[in-house]
Amino acid sequence: MNTITRAQLAEAIYAQVGLSRNESAALLEDVLERVSAALEAGRPVKISAFGTFAVRQKGMRVGRNPKTGVEVPIMPRRVLSFRPSQVLKARLNGEMVGSELED
Repeated sequence: MNTITRAQLAEAIYAQVGLSRNESAALLEDVLERVSAALEAGRPVKISAFGTFAVRQKGMRVGRNPKTGVEVPIMPRRVLSFRPSQVLKARLNGEMVGSELED
């Protein structure tokens, strides 16, 4: 499995947008910081044709240690969820959507 790194994303911005490498890296960091700040504040982040990131609250529940079977309380926490858009789902499945059908 190949991981896309920040450096690779910044390099792609540099190659496609034409900003300097430093400006591309700074732009990427600014975007990621804004997304992170919105999520920390509990606001969802929707990226058109990609998907929606949202923070949701999970309540307290009882878990079980699989080795010993002992019940352990799992404390309430916030978790990040991602819901892909219909466009992204279609692309992952090799289907054409929307404007691709018109070409």
